[in-house]
Amino acid sequence: MILVTGGAGFIGSVLVKELNLLGREDIIIVDKLESTPKWKNLLGLKYLEYIHCDELLTGLVDEIIDSVSFIFHMGACSATTEMDMDYLMRNNVEYSKALFQLATEKNIPIVYASSAATYGDGELGYSDEHEKIPKLTALNPYGYSKQLFDEWVLKQESYPKQWFGLKFFNVYGANEYHKEEMRSLVHKAHGQINETGSVKLFRSHRDDFEDGKQLRDFIYVKDIARVMIEMMNPSGANFSGIYNLGTGQARSFLDLVKATFKAMKKEESIEFIDMPMSIRNQYQYYTQAEMNKFKEFLPNFKFTSLEDGVEDYVKNYLETDKPHY
Repeated sequence: MILVTGGAGFIGSVLVKELNLLGREDIIIVDKLESTPKWKNLLGLKYLEYIHCDELLTGLVDEIIDSVSFIFHMGACSATTEMDMDYLMRNNVEYSKALFQLATEKNIPIVYASSAATYGDGELGYSDEHEKIPKLTALNPYGYSKQLFDEWVLKQESYPKQWFGLKFFNVYGANEYHKEEMRSLVHKAHGQINETGSVKLFRSHRDDFEDGKQLRDFIYVKDIARVMIEMMNPSGANFSGIYNLGTGQARSFLDLVKATFKAMKKEESIEFIDMPMSIRNQYQYYTQAEMNKFKEFLPNFKFTSLEDGVEDYVKNYLETDKPHY
């Protein structure tokens, strides 16, 4: 069976759907729904068990865990605005350590979610070579929590037979509607266009970047899920390790918004506003994943273009009466 933590969340639920499309329904979803609307992400998914995340490592469900043959650990606090470091240490670091140790003890392959937020301002570049990872300095508590776990993993003396840590770059797509301010710009722009006919973008506060020309490595959530599924069936060589997961092609926020207007068949209207002082000092003006390691591992994987990904997201999800995949 396949264990998916964060299985009702953004990336986790899309992963479960993609597994379903391949005929896999032997899935255990681990999450914490509380009073959030993300329960809707479970609609239409096929899975055997739902386990509350607080019960997973208590011994109450050991019999179920014994049947697990692969783990996708997507469950974490992903809010870059979260300031409660104690919470992040419990949720993103200690919980992940316990799950990774479980995977090691039982020799269960595991894929876990890291983040490009570990790269901080990008001063040291965006290389995922292991020897460079301990030198990184995050700009916010979330990025630091992910950095701490990556460093811990690399210090281990023993590992599962197969393990991957994935530094997700800017992910967008279906099932993110519940993430509030952490939603992608595509989702926010779609709402703004419907409400006002216009989109607000942050003005650049650096002379070397024009307004709207701040760059990000945007990646479609379906590509994320398909990459992780490929990692379930690697070639004979052991490619275990920490990998960047972007497209390797930085695009501007203007490109993203223009693609959204085009997909909605609306005339472009963009207004530039000042960036809040609260985030100005930790704002990334450029991110682009170095994908050399990834290309050695999965040389034939084709990423969805920004324009095609935005069009699919807008037309088949945001413009329909169901926001979930």
